[in-house]
Amino acid sequence: MAELKQLVFFDFEMLCSKGGMLFEDMEAIRLGAVKYELETGKVTGFDRYIRPQDQSPLSAFCRELTGIKDSDLTKADDFPEVFKEFLYWVGGIKKTRFLSWSPSDLLRLKADAARHHLPEATIEKFAKRYVDFQAIFTKRAARTAPSVEKALAFYGLEFIGEPHHPMYDAYNTFRIYQAFEEQIFKTDLIMLQQFIFKESELPAIEIINHDLKKILKSDLLEFFVELKDAVRMKDAWKLVKKTRKLAEKYENILLNRSGFFDEELTSKIKELVDFSYELQFSYEEHRSYTSKIMILHEQMLKPLQKICV
Repeated sequence: MAELKQLVFFDFEMLCSKGGMLFEDMEAIRLGAVKYELETGKVTGFDRYIRPQDQSPLSAFCRELTGIKDSDLTKADDFPEVFKEFLYWVGGIKKTRFLSWSPSDLLRLKADAARHHLPEATIEKFAKRYVDFQAIFTKRAARTAPSVEKALAFYGLEFIGEPHHPMYDAYNTFRIYQAFEEQIFKTDLIMLQQFIFKESELPAIEIINHDLKKILKSDLLEFFVELKDAVRMKDAWKLVKKTRKLAEKYENILLNRSGFFDEELTSKIKELVDFSYELQFSYEEHRSYTSKIMILHEQMLKPLQKICV
Protein backbone atom coordinates (compact mmCIF):
# COMPACT_ATOMS: atom_id res chain seq x y z
CA MET A 1 0.00 0.00 0.00
CA ALA A 2 1.25 3.50 -0.88
CA GLU A 3 2.52 5.82 1.85
CA LEU A 4 -0.28 7.60 3.68
CA LYS A 5 -0.31 11.29 2.75
CA GLN A 6 -3.72 12.56 3.78
CA LEU A 7 -6.91 11.94 5.70
CA VAL A 8 -10.32 12.57 4.16
CA PHE A 9 -13.34 12.87 6.45
CA PHE A 10 -16.63 12.60 4.56
CA ASP A 11 -20.36 12.61 5.19
CA PHE A 12 -23.54 12.13 3.15
CA GLU A 13 -26.96 13.66 3.54
CA MET A 14 -29.66 11.34 2.20
CA LEU A 15 -33.29 11.29 1.21
CA CYS A 16 -35.31 10.96 4.39
CA SER A 17 -38.86 10.82 5.68
CA LYS A 18 -40.41 11.24 9.09
CA GLY A 19 -42.06 7.86 8.64
CA GLY A 20 -38.75 6.20 7.75
CA MET A 21 -37.46 4.75 4.49
CA LEU A 22 -35.68 1.65 3.29
CA PHE A 23 -31.94 2.32 3.29
CA GLU A 24 -31.69 1.35 -0.38
CA ASP A 25 -34.12 4.17 -1.21
CA MET A 26 -32.30 6.80 0.85
CA GLU A 27 -30.20 8.08 -2.05
CA ALA A 28 -27.40 10.53 -1.31
CA ILE A 29 -28.40 14.14 -1.95
CA ARG A 30 -25.29 15.92 -0.69
CA LEU A 31 -21.66 14.96 -0.16
CA GLY A 32 -19.36 16.92 2.10
CA ALA A 33 -15.75 16.24 2.99
CA VAL A 34 -12.62 17.69 4.55
CA LYS A 35 -9.09 16.80 3.44
CA TYR A 36 -6.20 17.03 5.90
CA GLU A 37 -2.71 16.86 4.41
CA LEU A 38 -0.41 15.17 6.94
CA GLU A 39 2.82 16.83 5.84
CA THR A 40 1.62 20.42 5.58
CA GLY A 41 -1.40 20.45 7.92
CA LYS A 42 -3.44 22.07 5.14
CA VAL A 43 -7.22 21.60 5.41
CA THR A 44 -9.57 21.94 2.42
CA GLY A 45 -13.27 21.30 1.98
CA PHE A 46 -15.59 19.71 -0.57
CA ASP A 47 -19.37 20.29 -0.79
CA ARG A 48 -21.69 19.17 -3.60
CA TYR A 49 -25.40 18.56 -3.99
CA ILE A 50 -26.41 15.33 -5.73
CA ARG A 51 -29.45 14.91 -7.96
CA PRO A 52 -31.14 11.61 -6.96
CA GLN A 53 -32.87 9.27 -9.40
CA ASP A 54 -36.05 9.70 -7.36
CA GLN A 55 -37.21 13.13 -8.48
CA SER A 56 -40.15 13.29 -6.06
CA PRO A 57 -40.29 16.51 -4.00
CA LEU A 58 -38.42 16.28 -0.73
CA SER A 59 -40.56 15.66 2.33
CA ALA A 60 -41.08 18.60 4.66
CA PHE A 61 -39.19 16.59 7.30
CA CYS A 62 -36.18 16.17 5.00
CA ARG A 63 -36.15 19.83 3.95
CA GLU A 64 -36.28 20.98 7.56
CA LEU A 65 -33.68 18.46 8.78
CA THR A 66 -31.08 18.99 6.05
CA GLY A 67 -31.79 22.55 4.91
CA ILE A 68 -31.78 21.25 1.33
CA LYS A 69 -34.36 22.56 -1.13
CA ASP A 70 -35.76 20.81 -4.22
CA SER A 71 -34.19 23.53 -6.39
CA ASP A 72 -30.74 22.61 -4.99
CA LEU A 73 -31.16 19.10 -6.37
CA THR A 74 -32.81 19.71 -9.73
CA LYS A 75 -29.81 21.70 -10.95
CA ALA A 76 -27.22 19.38 -9.34
CA ASP A 77 -25.15 16.67 -11.04
CA ASP A 78 -26.03 13.01 -10.52
CA PHE A 79 -24.12 10.66 -8.23
CA PRO A 80 -21.56 9.35 -10.77
CA GLU A 81 -20.54 12.87 -11.76
CA VAL A 82 -20.26 14.13 -8.18
CA PHE A 83 -18.29 11.06 -7.11
CA LYS A 84 -15.94 11.52 -10.08
CA GLU A 85 -15.40 15.15 -9.01
CA PHE A 86 -14.87 14.01 -5.42
CA LEU A 87 -12.16 11.52 -6.45
CA TYR A 88 -10.44 14.22 -8.51
CA TRP A 89 -10.49 16.49 -5.44
CA VAL A 90 -9.10 13.67 -3.27
CA GLY A 91 -6.21 13.35 -5.70
CA GLY A 92 -5.37 9.69 -5.14
CA ILE A 93 -7.15 6.90 -3.29
CA LYS A 94 -3.97 4.93 -2.56
CA LYS A 95 -2.38 7.70 -0.48
CA THR A 96 -5.57 8.45 1.46
CA ARG A 97 -7.34 7.16 4.54
CA PHE A 98 -11.08 7.81 4.49
CA LEU A 99 -12.97 8.33 7.76
CA SER A 100 -16.53 9.05 8.78
CA TRP A 101 -18.67 9.16 11.91
CA SER A 102 -20.45 5.77 11.63
CA PRO A 103 -20.34 3.19 8.84
CA SER A 104 -23.60 4.38 7.26
CA ASP A 105 -21.63 6.73 5.00
CA LEU A 106 -19.60 3.89 3.51
CA LEU A 107 -22.77 1.81 3.13
CA ARG A 108 -24.42 4.75 1.36
CA LEU A 109 -21.46 5.05 -0.99
CA LYS A 110 -21.58 1.34 -1.81
CA ALA A 111 -25.35 1.35 -2.33
CA ASP A 112 -25.36 4.37 -4.65
CA ALA A 113 -22.29 3.13 -6.51
CA ALA A 114 -24.10 -0.15 -7.18
CA ARG A 115 -27.27 1.71 -8.17
CA HIS A 116 -25.31 3.63 -10.79
CA HIS A 117 -23.08 0.69 -11.85
CA LEU A 118 -19.82 2.36 -10.89
CA PRO A 119 -16.66 0.21 -11.13
CA GLU A 120 -16.52 -2.23 -8.20
CA ALA A 121 -12.70 -2.08 -8.15
CA THR A 122 -12.77 1.64 -7.33
CA ILE A 123 -15.22 1.16 -4.47
CA GLU A 124 -13.18 -1.77 -3.11
CA LYS A 125 -10.02 0.38 -3.06
CA PHE A 126 -11.96 3.05 -1.18
CA ALA A 127 -13.41 0.54 1.31
CA LYS A 128 -9.99 -0.97 2.06
CA ARG A 129 -8.82 2.46 3.18
CA TYR A 130 -11.93 3.30 5.17
CA VAL A 131 -12.10 3.71 8.97
CA ASP A 132 -15.25 4.08 11.06
CA PHE A 133 -13.82 6.65 13.46
CA GLN A 134 -16.94 6.68 15.62
CA ALA A 135 -16.33 2.98 16.37
CA ILE A 136 -12.71 3.66 17.33
CA PHE A 137 -13.68 6.59 19.54
CA THR A 138 -16.44 4.55 21.18
CA LYS A 139 -14.13 1.61 21.90
CA ARG A 140 -11.22 3.73 23.16
CA ALA A 141 -12.93 6.61 24.94
CA ALA A 142 -16.71 6.85 25.03
CA ARG A 143 -18.06 3.33 25.86
CA THR A 144 -21.35 4.04 24.03
CA ALA A 145 -21.56 5.56 20.54
CA PRO A 146 -21.85 9.35 20.98
CA SER A 147 -23.08 11.97 18.57
CA VAL A 148 -20.55 14.33 17.02
CA GLU A 149 -21.78 17.05 19.37
CA LYS A 150 -21.32 14.90 22.47
CA ALA A 151 -17.86 13.75 21.40
CA LEU A 152 -16.84 17.38 20.91
CA ALA A 153 -18.24 18.25 24.34
CA PHE A 154 -15.93 15.69 25.96
CA TYR A 155 -13.08 18.01 24.96
CA GLY A 156 -14.92 21.23 25.82
CA LEU A 157 -15.54 21.97 22.13
CA GLU A 158 -18.67 23.17 20.37
CA PHE A 159 -19.94 22.23 16.92
CA ILE A 160 -18.75 24.64 14.24
CA GLY A 161 -21.01 25.36 11.28
CA GLU A 162 -24.51 24.34 10.26
CA PRO A 163 -26.05 21.13 11.67
CA HIS A 164 -26.73 18.43 9.05
CA HIS A 165 -24.41 20.15 6.60
CA PRO A 166 -22.15 17.27 5.51
CA MET A 167 -19.00 19.34 5.07
CA TYR A 168 -19.37 20.75 8.58
CA ASP A 169 -20.19 17.29 9.94
CA ALA A 170 -16.98 16.06 8.31
CA TYR A 171 -15.00 19.02 9.64
CA ASN A 172 -16.22 18.47 13.19
CA THR A 173 -15.39 14.77 12.94
CA PHE A 174 -11.88 15.89 11.94
CA ARG A 175 -11.76 18.13 15.04
CA ILE A 176 -12.65 15.16 17.26
CA TYR A 177 -9.92 13.14 15.55
CA GLN A 178 -7.39 15.91 16.21
CA ALA A 179 -8.35 16.11 19.88
CA PHE A 180 -8.27 12.32 20.24
CA GLU A 181 -4.77 12.15 18.74
CA GLU A 182 -3.25 15.28 20.27
CA GLN A 183 -4.89 15.53 23.70
CA ILE A 184 -3.83 12.05 24.77
CA PHE A 185 -3.98 12.62 28.53
CA LYS A 186 -7.40 14.25 28.22
CA THR A 187 -8.59 11.30 26.14
CA ASP A 188 -7.43 8.88 28.85
CA LEU A 189 -9.35 10.90 31.44
CA ILE A 190 -12.47 10.78 29.24
CA MET A 191 -12.03 7.01 28.96
CA LEU A 192 -11.75 6.62 32.75
CA GLN A 193 -14.86 8.74 33.31
CA GLN A 194 -16.94 6.84 30.77
CA PHE A 195 -15.79 3.28 31.45
CA ILE A 196 -14.97 3.18 35.17
CA PHE A 197 -16.06 6.18 37.22
CA LYS A 198 -19.22 6.90 35.18
CA GLU A 199 -21.50 9.08 37.34
CA SER A 200 -18.84 9.67 40.00
CA GLU A 201 -16.34 12.49 39.81
CA LEU A 202 -12.80 11.65 38.82
CA PRO A 203 -10.46 11.57 41.81
CA ALA A 204 -7.51 13.95 42.05
CA ILE A 205 -4.84 13.19 39.44
CA GLU A 206 -2.27 12.14 42.03
CA ILE A 207 -4.47 9.35 43.44
CA ILE A 208 -6.12 8.02 40.26
CA ASN A 209 -3.80 4.99 40.00
CA HIS A 210 -4.40 4.18 43.67
CA ASP A 211 -8.18 4.43 43.31
CA LEU A 212 -8.20 2.36 40.12
CA LYS A 213 -6.43 -0.49 41.93
CA LYS A 214 -9.03 -0.34 44.70
CA ILE A 215 -11.92 -0.44 42.22
CA LEU A 216 -10.30 -3.28 40.26
CA LYS A 217 -9.79 -5.30 43.46
CA SER A 218 -13.40 -4.68 44.50
CA ASP A 219 -14.70 -5.80 41.09
CA LEU A 220 -12.60 -8.97 41.21
CA LEU A 221 -13.71 -9.82 44.75
CA GLU A 222 -17.32 -9.49 43.65
CA PHE A 223 -16.52 -11.61 40.58
CA PHE A 224 -14.97 -14.41 42.67
CA VAL A 225 -17.93 -14.59 45.04
CA GLU A 226 -20.06 -16.16 42.28
CA LEU A 227 -17.24 -18.08 40.59
CA LYS A 228 -17.04 -21.88 40.90
CA ASP A 229 -14.34 -24.37 39.90
CA ALA A 230 -16.83 -26.19 37.68
CA VAL A 231 -19.53 -24.55 35.60
CA ARG A 232 -22.32 -26.21 33.65
CA MET A 233 -21.87 -25.58 29.95
CA LYS A 234 -25.31 -24.04 29.65
CA ASP A 235 -24.12 -21.37 32.13
CA ALA A 236 -20.53 -21.15 30.88
CA TRP A 237 -21.21 -18.70 28.04
CA LYS A 238 -22.80 -16.28 30.52
CA LEU A 239 -19.60 -16.47 32.55
CA VAL A 240 -17.48 -15.83 29.44
CA LYS A 241 -19.56 -12.76 28.55
CA LYS A 242 -19.49 -11.45 32.12
CA THR A 243 -15.70 -11.83 32.24
CA ARG A 244 -15.27 -10.18 28.84
CA LYS A 245 -17.41 -7.24 29.96
CA LEU A 246 -15.24 -6.82 33.07
CA ALA A 247 -12.06 -6.95 30.97
CA GLU A 248 -13.45 -4.35 28.54
CA LYS A 249 -14.03 -2.00 31.47
CA TYR A 250 -10.28 -1.83 32.08
CA GLU A 251 -8.45 -2.94 28.94
CA ASN A 252 -8.04 0.56 27.45
CA ILE A 253 -5.72 1.32 30.36
CA LEU A 254 -3.29 -1.21 28.88
CA LEU A 255 -2.84 1.03 25.82
CA ASN A 256 -1.51 3.67 28.24
CA ARG A 257 -1.34 6.22 25.43
CA SER A 258 -0.52 9.01 27.87
CA GLY A 259 1.96 6.95 29.90
CA PHE A 260 0.05 7.98 33.04
CA PHE A 261 -0.89 4.54 34.39
CA ASP A 262 1.69 2.84 36.59
CA GLU A 263 3.22 -0.58 35.99
CA GLU A 264 1.55 -2.25 38.97
CA LEU A 265 -1.90 -1.26 37.71
CA THR A 266 -1.27 -2.27 34.10
CA SER A 267 0.19 -5.64 35.11
CA LYS A 268 -2.94 -6.41 37.16
CA ILE A 269 -5.21 -5.45 34.29
CA LYS A 270 -3.16 -7.60 31.93
CA GLU A 271 -3.82 -10.59 34.20
CA LEU A 272 -7.56 -9.89 33.95
CA VAL A 273 -7.51 -9.50 30.16
CA ASP A 274 -5.39 -12.64 29.73
CA PHE A 275 -7.79 -14.57 31.98
CA SER A 276 -10.70 -13.41 29.83
CA TYR A 277 -9.06 -14.79 26.68
CA GLU A 278 -8.05 -18.03 28.42
CA LEU A 279 -11.58 -18.52 29.68
CA GLN A 280 -13.04 -18.07 26.20
CA PHE A 281 -10.46 -20.50 24.76
CA SER A 282 -11.32 -23.02 27.48
CA TYR A 283 -15.02 -22.60 26.75
CA GLU A 284 -14.50 -23.22 23.03
CA GLU A 285 -12.35 -26.27 23.80
CA HIS A 286 -14.92 -27.77 26.19
CA ARG A 287 -17.69 -27.12 23.69
CA SER A 288 -15.75 -28.84 20.89
CA TYR A 289 -15.67 -31.98 23.05
CA THR A 290 -19.40 -31.60 23.84
CA SER A 291 -18.56 -31.40 27.55
CA LYS A 292 -21.40 -30.86 29.99
CA ILE A 293 -19.19 -29.10 32.54
CA MET A 294 -16.37 -26.57 32.10
CA ILE A 295 -13.54 -26.98 34.59
CA LEU A 296 -11.61 -23.87 35.67
CA HIS A 297 -8.16 -25.11 36.63
CA GLU A 298 -6.22 -23.54 39.51
CA GLN A 299 -3.41 -22.18 37.32
CA MET A 300 -5.95 -20.12 35.38
CA LEU A 301 -7.44 -18.56 38.51
CA LYS A 302 -4.32 -18.05 40.62
CA PRO A 303 -3.09 -14.76 38.98
CA LEU A 304 -6.45 -13.09 39.55
CA GLN A 305 -6.70 -14.38 43.11
CA LYS A 306 -3.35 -12.72 43.91
CA ILE A 307 -4.78 -9.34 42.89
CA CYS A 308 -7.54 -9.77 45.48
CA VAL A 309 -5.14 -10.40 48.36
